[in-house]
Amino acid sequence: MVGIWVRGARHWRVALGAGLGVALSAGAAWAGDEFTPKMSPDATRVEHDSDVFRSDPTYEDKPYDIEAQIQIYGGKRAVVAPRPLLELGREIYTAGPFQQAYTFLGEKNPVIPRFYIYGDVQTVLGYADNGAVELGQLAARANIDLDLQITSTERLHAFVRPLDHDGAFTRCELFGDDDDDNCNEGLSTEIQTLFFEGDVGPIMMGLTGEENLIDVPFAVGFTPLLFQNGVWYEDAAIGGAFTIPSRNSPALDISNMDVTFFAMFDEVDSGAFRNNANQVAKHGVNIYGVKTFIEAGERYWELGYGYSDGEGARDDFSYHNLTAAVSARYGNKVSNSTRVIWNFGQDPDGTAQQTADGALFLFENSLIVNEPATIVPYFNLFLGLDRPQGLAQQARGVLKNTGLNFETDAITQFPKLDDTGNNTWGGAIGIQYLFNLDQQLVFEVATNQVIEGRGEVGRPAFDDEYALGVRYQIPITKAWIVRADAMYGFRDGVDDIRGTRLEFRRKF
Repeated sequence: MVGIWVRGARHWRVALGAGLGVALSAGAAWAGDEFTPKMSPDATRVEHDSDVFRSDPTYEDKPYDIEAQIQIYGGKRAVVAPRPLLELGREIYTAGPFQQAYTFLGEKNPVIPRFYIYGDVQTVLGYADNGAVELGQLAARANIDLDLQITSTERLHAFVRPLDHDGAFTRCELFGDDDDDNCNEGLSTEIQTLFFEGDVGPIMMGLTGEENLIDVPFAVGFTPLLFQNGVWYEDAAIGGAFTIPSRNSPALDISNMDVTFFAMFDEVDSGAFRNNANQVAKHGVNIYGVKTFIEAGERYWELGYGYSDGEGARDDFSYHNLTAAVSARYGNKVSNSTRVIWNFGQDPDGTAQQTADGALFLFENSLIVNEPATIVPYFNLFLGLDRPQGLAQQARGVLKNTGLNFETDAITQFPKLDDTGNNTWGGAIGIQYLFNLDQQLVFEVATNQVIEGRGEVGRPAFDDEYALGVRYQIPITKAWIVRADAMYGFRDGVDDIRGTRLEFRRKF
């Protein structure tokens, strides 16, 4: 018998394990020739020689120091991030051990059911003067994601905004041109997105029990899509999409390529189709398209084609939409993305005006300076001919990424320059400073210069426009972000515009 003495009852597992190990070793030695270890036939067993081993190190004069151990990794510590509002089943980014997965969809497509609710709430105090209306508001918007994950590649996802309905947000009008200051509730149970997402390969492996090399991710339902950072397509509509991913061609120097096919049949936001109130007609419009990105020749290429098919009376406004973009660095001095959108094929009857019959050229540039991760000077330019349209965009124009002064928050009616690119040219010049990657400060000047004279029918910009803008945001905790914006727009021939806003965002 071998006796083991352990100081402290909390080490009983160590004592038990060591005792079992000694007992098993003694049993093996007692078995003599009957004990033969299993090993590779190419391995040779050698006799144990204790002289080739040094004694174990001792650290009696060096007590364990937690802080010293942390400094080995540059002083980095675990980040306690905000947790979702609700986590059922396996938690997000959690350690094991894990519960056994279910196999009713097949041994090769195990089911690990999880349900999460997460998102954020925005509370905004804003002042806006768009030249016609002056208004001060306190408004709120909640962005809630509901995610039911079934397997590693299949999930059912929904997105809701319970505090707004059809553009009416939960808000209080504090002052302005309306003499009757009031509060209203834009409460809604309307679904913003609801789609199933999966991959054909794993689903077939589960059903057949056979391995395959199929990789075709897809989504179907009330599906959101985002192409070219939202410049060409940013919308949620009823339909679906599938992708042929991760293709390459050494002969063509293509390291990676994806091709996505999509079709949408309802709830399409396209500025090319209007109802009798001159609002975007979300019904009676179908979109069919294909989009690809290609990494080749040290450049990133994006190509796309879409056909917008109007039903009934809107058929005359059906049209083709082409886009191309290339992003690259030049001389390690400038990062550039050049984008082109071209619309053609509309043929409305009578005197009806075309709504998608032009071209847009975008040149997005940032300079690479001595501190490229924190200081980013940028200058973005555009030229819009006739009436260019993105394929589908949710209440935003094609210039949404051109600069701060072309953005609005859709909550407090924060003013902006004309973002349609409708017979205009111009751009934005600014600088972004990220401090120690813990906050953001942006200054910008921007302009819109009209083509073909002032007051053109159908163009939001009456005449030349100029604007100054500034943004500052900082995370005050891991869950809270504070952001402030201000802009002033100078407009020839009409009243100037101006606005300020202060936003508190809580993530969960």
